[in-house]
Amino acid sequence: MADQTNAGTATILFDGLCNLCNGTVRFIVANDPSGRFRFASLQSAAGERALARFERTPNGVNSIILIDADGLHERSTAALRIANGLRRPWPWLGVFALVPAPLRDALYDTVARNRYRWFGRRSACALPTPEQAARFLSDERSAGA
Repeated sequence: MADQTNAGTATILFDGLCNLCNGTVRFIVANDPSGRFRFASLQSAAGERALARFERTPNGVNSIILIDADGLHERSTAALRIANGLRRPWPWLGVFALVPAPLRDALYDTVARNRYRWFGRRSACALPTPEQAARFLSDERSAGA
């Protein structure tokens, strides 16, 4: 899988109430020293605006979403493209792109359906640390790739 995120900044939309999703964002921040990924929760105005560019709403979204120069990606494809933009060894997960998307997405959907039960749920979106704040889209900043 070619590195699709090196050309510029990519935006990751995530469920800000999900403990798994928040942990994933912390993991991405820690493994993206160049800061190519920006973030917005699906519950935020910035997240809603980012989805609206693709005629989507956060209602019913049960996936992490990546918006990059190639468009909107979700589910296992988004996860693999994100991994590809991180430092080694995470791009090596790109080998799973050889697995047909319907099979990858079936596993992804199982985790997504059970994420609150397995990992818990927050009552409000977590706030980024001061060091992370610049990586999160505010209501004033654009959510485009």
